[in-house]
Amino acid sequence: MSIASDYTGYKGLPELVGLHKMEEAINKGLTVNESVNRLKRFHWTAKRLSLILISRITSMPVYELKMAFSMHAHLLAEHVEPFFNRVREMREPPYGMDEAPHATLGVLLDEIQNAPTTEALVIGIYQYVIPSLINGIEKHIADNNKLFDHPTYRICKLALSDIKEIEDYGQTVIKSLISQDDLTEYHSWMCYLETSLNSIGGLDGTHPVSEFKPDGSFWNEAYVFDFIPQRDERFVDGFNMRVNAEAFLLDRDIEALPKTLMLYFKRMREINVPEMMASIVHETEGKPWEYYREMIRQIWDEARHAMMGEVGFASLGIDWKKIPMDVTWCHILNTELSNEERHSILFYIEQGLMPAKTGKKYEWEVAVATTNRLTELIQDYDWADEVLHARIGRDWIVPQLGGQEKALEHGNKAWDKALSNRYDQFELEGRTKHRNWWPEIYTEACEHWGTEPDAVILNFDISYRESRPDQQKV
Repeated sequence: MSIASDYTGYKGLPELVGLHKMEEAINKGLTVNESVNRLKRFHWTAKRLSLILISRITSMPVYELKMAFSMHAHLLAEHVEPFFNRVREMREPPYGMDEAPHATLGVLLDEIQNAPTTEALVIGIYQYVIPSLINGIEKHIADNNKLFDHPTYRICKLALSDIKEIEDYGQTVIKSLISQDDLTEYHSWMCYLETSLNSIGGLDGTHPVSEFKPDGSFWNEAYVFDFIPQRDERFVDGFNMRVNAEAFLLDRDIEALPKTLMLYFKRMREINVPEMMASIVHETEGKPWEYYREMIRQIWDEARHAMMGEVGFASLGIDWKKIPMDVTWCHILNTELSNEERHSILFYIEQGLMPAKTGKKYEWEVAVATTNRLTELIQDYDWADEVLHARIGRDWIVPQLGGQEKALEHGNKAWDKALSNRYDQFELEGRTKHRNWWPEIYTEACEHWGTEPDAVILNFDISYRESRPDQQKV
């Protein structure tokens, strides 16, 4: 052992490419079977949690959590396939990986899915499952031989970095939203989670197994997806369709600077897309994981776009809460159209954003013309993302609908169906008076820019009553 303890590389170079000291490499390591058993649990937890988070985006009223669920689902979804592939590489056929590797782990995640309140959901995910997943991955890295099982080490190291980001945010959520009264109310729920984890030897299965097991289901009712998008009290007048942002942006007679406001409005209004796409993902079964990974990536991108708009308004000193971030698109698609119709409309819109004269390239050119670097950056990345999203649609919904031409025709008809007579209907139902919010916001922006409002621009008053965002007649 003296050779091992004093071992060194040529002229002091680290031995074993720096992965281990020689003595450590001699004494450390897991068998293939031990490594695989842990990876299966990590894989299943990441997969289920990502889909649980997606299933809650639409009904989550708190805007910041809606955005966080989008990001955290994406981070987890990105690591599902690497865990799966590593198991398959280690003499382990991937049979049975579409179900929980331990029945109680499956029940535990089902119960988190069924949590009836935001508080219970937050406790289950951020106080128990995410920390347990991190502890399991850290222990796997510590126990394993980084040289012998380097592919697993690398996969775990990358996953750990992302999941620690989730934990950092989750701990802030707990501190901000979970009160002492909540902890008292959900004490039994927390005991149930603790007992479940202990009964399977921790999430990774490496700890002593408790003889106590959870006694049946905790929540009496299974989770039912809520298709109606929920927003917190900061969002006002959600069915307001008065200001046609696209008509303003496409008017070549209007200078670039005022169009900044419509660009920011369009970006933040994209909160509709995660709320709608979550329903597509939740209802779609039996697809390859690549489908879910790409759709969840797009959900996160659209959430990013909404926050880009939020950043834009903050840069102008404008309180976005004064602006009706309408929920009409998501509400109609989720409550009245089929899954296939919703996806075809999304594809139709994404393809419609590709033409240079009216689509994302044009919006970027407008942003450049404002000479505001923030606006340019926002549109630059928005454009790049939309190119990816158009490809995702071509890969998944186009084959399902029988080709690109049929998919576009299907989306066009579905969009007409969705918007027909909605403007008047929402007003008659008392959901909105379609207040024209544009003059107030434009005036505030002019004060920020140090300019006088242009009378023609101030009086802009084209609505969505008779035309869609792509300017086609309803």
